[in-house]
Amino acid sequence: MVSYIVELLTAALCIILLAVNLLLPKHKEKFALLTGIGLLTILVISLFNGNHPQTFFGGAYIIDAFSTFFKQLFLIAAILTVLVSKDHIVFKQGEFYALIVSALLGMMIMASSGELITLYMGLELMTISFCILIAYRGDEKSKEASLKYIILGAMSSAIFLYGLSLMYGVTQTTIIKEIAGVLSAGHLVPLEILGMIFLMAGFAFKISIVPFHMWAPDIYEGAPTSITVFLAVASKTAALAVLLRLFMGGMSSVSSYWVELTILLAVLTVILGNLAAIPQTNIKRMLAYSSIAHAGYFLLGVVADSSLGVAAILLYSLFYLFANMGAFGVAIAVSKATGSNEIKDYAHLSQRSPFLAAAMLISLLSLAGMPPLAGFIGKFYLFLAIIEKGQLWLAFLSIGMSVVSAYYYLRVVKVMYFGESPKGFETITVSKSTKLALTVSMIALVVLGIYPNQLINVVLAVSKAFLP
Repeated sequence: MVSYIVELLTAALCIILLAVNLLLPKHKEKFALLTGIGLLTILVISLFNGNHPQTFFGGAYIIDAFSTFFKQLFLIAAILTVLVSKDHIVFKQGEFYALIVSALLGMMIMASSGELITLYMGLELMTISFCILIAYRGDEKSKEASLKYIILGAMSSAIFLYGLSLMYGVTQTTIIKEIAGVLSAGHLVPLEILGMIFLMAGFAFKISIVPFHMWAPDIYEGAPTSITVFLAVASKTAALAVLLRLFMGGMSSVSSYWVELTILLAVLTVILGNLAAIPQTNIKRMLAYSSIAHAGYFLLGVVADSSLGVAAILLYSLFYLFANMGAFGVAIAVSKATGSNEIKDYAHLSQRSPFLAAAMLISLLSLAGMPPLAGFIGKFYLFLAIIEKGQLWLAFLSIGMSVVSAYYYLRVVKVMYFGESPKGFETITVSKSTKLALTVSMIALVVLGIYPNQLINVVLAVSKAFLP
């Protein structure tokens, strides 16, 4: 089997969706089903595709266990996004689902890129797809959010390209492995350091790292909620995969030059994200600032610069996916029923829809890192990785900020179960597809939290193969 069959099938699915949309416009209600079946098939194939490391096109493209793990994570995120979108996307369905698959293909290219220009191509494919998806609703808020994403995305791409040009000018190559060889051969010159800083800044935007986080709250609020969750989960982890391959896989020999900067960014991001989430009254803005804080937690694994740090990031990425899918999935259902994303409109959700309240409860507690849910396991290994690195103060700071995050998560729980009941409230019905997505997320968070050993063994094996 061709090693990059997953990418080929994803590209084929995108083309099929566009062709069906053009040739069979009367069957638009089947687009979600076609997309879901296609993505599920690709996911199953990826599980049996093997993880033997292979490089293609002179080292520009890498298929290994690391990239395969992230591709499977992206596929799971895309499938759950299709499920929660099914009953809320009423026009231009063919284009909508084709763009989701297009963004997915860009993420896959990013995860396997072993060369900076290939990486940039994947990045732009993902970014352009999201620019259109964010504006999908066509109202003023979504148009404004899309425009902000375009402008700031163009700025981050320019920063990345400037770093790429500096790195190429000094090393005379764009292959990450060859760049690593040049950097480890001697002392760094200022242009190499500047190139690393610009490359990191370019991806800090995609991960919403402080001070490149300004776009996240407005865009998360303005975009369709199903796209918000795909943006928050999949695009963030795609950029994180690149950051790991570029810095920990390619520039670990000069980690002393970028670890201190990463520590500073992690501290600022964790603190600002959590503190800014406290006063929010809109659930999507609260989750946006929460995602900024979680970006800081992800950076802790990068700071560790070890196989345990990589394993912790892989674990946390998967748990973060299910927790956010659960929280945003509930937000979609409540918003459809009430026409609002205000936290106060979640009052007595436990009576209006016990299922939605339970899904939100499990998701928020997992995001807060409460045992015995999966989020606790993820944070435990992140903190363990930086403690082994000798950054005890950073671990205590992060634990303290996790306690702060519990405050604003539990505030939503309080409203759902003990808030003042709205007058004349009605029971909220949940579609079968949304219920399926939320059920999968809840089961994953509970089961992987109680029985994490097998998954831990998998991510440890992947991380040791990535950083032997």
